[in-house]
Amino acid sequence: MKRVILFKSLFILLYATSCKSTKEEKEEAGKYTVTSPIRLDTSFTKEYVSQIRSIRNIEIRAQEKGFLQNIYVDEGQYVKAGQLLFRIMPKMYEAEVLKAEAETKAAEIELQNTTALVEKNVVSKNEQAMAQAKLDQAKAERQLAKLHLSFTEIRAPFDGTIDRLPKKIGSLIDEGELLTSLSDNSEMFAYFNVSEPEYLEYQANAKGKVNHNKVGLLLANNRPLQYKGVIETIESEFDNETGNIAFRAKFPNPDKLLKHGETGKVLLTLPVTKALIIPQKATYELQDKKFVFVIDKNNVVKSRNITVSGVLPDLYVVSEGLSDDERILLEGVQKVKDDDKIAYEFQKPEEVINHLRLKAE
Repeated sequence: MKRVILFKSLFILLYATSCKSTKEEKEEAGKYTVTSPIRLDTSFTKEYVSQIRSIRNIEIRAQEKGFLQNIYVDEGQYVKAGQLLFRIMPKMYEAEVLKAEAETKAAEIELQNTTALVEKNVVSKNEQAMAQAKLDQAKAERQLAKLHLSFTEIRAPFDGTIDRLPKKIGSLIDEGELLTSLSDNSEMFAYFNVSEPEYLEYQANAKGKVNHNKVGLLLANNRPLQYKGVIETIESEFDNETGNIAFRAKFPNPDKLLKHGETGKVLLTLPVTKALIIPQKATYELQDKKFVFVIDKNNVVKSRNITVSGVLPDLYVVSEGLSDDERILLEGVQKVKDDDKIAYEFQKPEEVINHLRLKAE
């Protein structure tokens, strides 16, 4: 009987201790860190999807019809200006040149004979003028024949890289048919679109500032190009449908890493006055949208969608969804859910930023 009583007492003691421990852990788990957004003058780097283009990219097409007799280059080969690329069988055009030269020679002889007869008053000067016109016409036809013959040799108009060769030797080529493309990749253009507010901010901060037009380029593998680019031009009109305006930046390409048709992201640093800033770790993502938990006056958490307009190291610039005086959950974002009532400790936003890896400037 004593053993039974002792066992019951021990069980009650262990149960009470366990309940107390569980309750303490639950209370401890219910304590969260909360902070507020902060206003700062800063700058952030924004990414703009861009299309990369060669500074010169042209299609090389046949100017005469005929059989493709020779191909002197290969796909991807670098060529120099004036280098011979293709030859279209020239026999017919060579014959036309010979014919035109013979006709020119005959016209010259006819003019000489007519001139001699004019000097002897055998024929009128009109006959001499007709002979001169016939010679001029023959010379023009000879020049045209030589021009057509020259078109059978296709040469590179500038230094560049050869693209694909769709035609093979022996192919019958029509006039105007595509033979290849040629790209000058010594420097590259990156085209990207900027919204109207960002355009205005860019222009407002461009005056009197050095290197305001310098930009970076993030490649498709998320690695930055080692060379900085320069914004050269801005288009004259906004797109009525998107509200954006096109910028063009030029990047050096000494390593020939960039190719025509590539994509990337232009990295443009934009200054912002009195930006609303929150820590990145105070947010969570759902279906490509960012949310924070806002604590109301009853200490109940409510999820809220926010709009992020800029990214800083460890920080977000918020354009919509939050106001300065609201409290947001900083720690435990993955542990709570809507309508949870929490106990928390408030941490000043200045202290939060100072403890991050990098703080805003």
